[in-house]
Amino acid sequence: MTTVISHAGGSQSLYLHHNDLPDGLELGKFVAIDTETMGLVHGRDRLCLVQLSAGDGVCHLVQIQKGEKESAPNLKKLLTDPEVTKIFHFARFDVAALYQHFNVLTEPIYCTKIASKLVRTYTDRHGLKELCKELLGVDISKQEQTSDWGAPSLRDEQLKYAASDVLYLHQLKAILDQRLLREERTDLAKKCFNFLPTRAMIDLMSGEEFDIFHH
Repeated sequence: MTTVISHAGGSQSLYLHHNDLPDGLELGKFVAIDTETMGLVHGRDRLCLVQLSAGDGVCHLVQIQKGEKESAPNLKKLLTDPEVTKIFHFARFDVAALYQHFNVLTEPIYCTKIASKLVRTYTDRHGLKELCKELLGVDISKQEQTSDWGAPSLRDEQLKYAASDVLYLHQLKAILDQRLLREERTDLAKKCFNFLPTRAMIDLMSGEEFDIFHH
């Protein structure tokens, strides 16, 4: 079932789906993705919402009901499609959360947070809010960040917040790509992105505090 929620502002539209993407939905070769979970501890906190955008101002939100494990064939096909690059901000967490729930490894990946850390070395502020403010002049709200995402019915304010986490990632990628090229760090970024699925699996095995490269 799909529900048209509202316009998030201007030409931005939100569509809420339940447990999977609808058949036949095409989102292109670059898809922005984010997740909302009950908390930040893998193994304890379940996946509640997956947000996706093709960069066209439209956000598709997939609400995952409690007990729906390893379903969503359309979403899983997208996550594992080698021809579709999935754009995240802090992909490390989301890829682990998606694997924990769907038992599929998301690839290939682009992470705007890693790209930011490689080119915005003049700051230690690499959150999505800071990136949108500096690079796009957009001030996104984080008021609903700690909401109850496991609620059976999500509020419009929650859904609009969740949508803001993906609606700007394509624009950020374009700017960060230019800076990676300028600073001659494109290849380094790609190598970091390629390692992210492995890093996510290590997180699930040993926890995010485990540093496999530590002496």
